Formats: sequence, structure tokens, C-alpha cells
Amino acid sequence: QVQLVESGGGLAQPGGSLRLSCTGSGSAFTTMAWYRQAPGKQREFVAIISSIGIPRYADSVKGRFTISREGAQNKMSLQMNNLKTEDTAIYFCHAESSRLGQRLQHWGQGPQVPVSE
Repeated sequence: QVQLVESGGGLAQPGGSLRLSCTGSGSAFTTMAWYRQAPGKQREFVAIISSIGIPRYADSVKGRFTISREGAQNKMSLQMNNLKTEDTAIYFCHAESSRLGQRLQHWGQGPQVPVSE
């Protein structure tokens, strides 16, 4: 059974920093990514990292957020610096695996990241 377990959410102030982590188990993953969903809005892409460590970011977080994969490659982190109130959202870990030629999508539960004075 594939599981994605996130940690590191919590209240932050504008200009502050937080680090989110996601640890996967039960499969090897190709890409791992972060998405977020702000109150009253649709879920949106934040950042993605390939199995060989190539990152890509949404324009809204480029230069402020850094995605990385560590160790056995099933652990991913998102370093969030210079946080803004508009970064307030639930952040979801996402991972993709491959089985018998099919691409499978996996989601974590999502830690909340409220950014407020």
C-alpha cells in the first residue's frame, strides 16, 4: 500500500520560513510534487521534482521555494522562504509511480500552512 506522509506545516508570519517534508512508502516514485489549495480556490501546482532531481516551479513561488529529494529518493522537502499571506493554503504531497505500464497518482493528506501577522 502506497502512503505519503507529510510533516512540517504550521503558522508562519509574512517574510518567514517553513519546511515541509513528505515521505513515501510502498513504491518507487518517478516524480514527486507539491500542490496547494487556498480557501475557496482550486488546487494548484507549486513545484515538482523528477527522479533525477530536476525541479520546476510555479511562477508564484519561483525564487522563494526550493524543492528537493533526499536519501533514498522517496523523501521530498519543500523549503519555503519569504512567505506571503497568499501562500496560505493546505499543501498536498503528490507522487507518481508506474506499475504494469500504468501511471499511478498518489496524494498525501495535506498539512495546513497559514501565513498571518
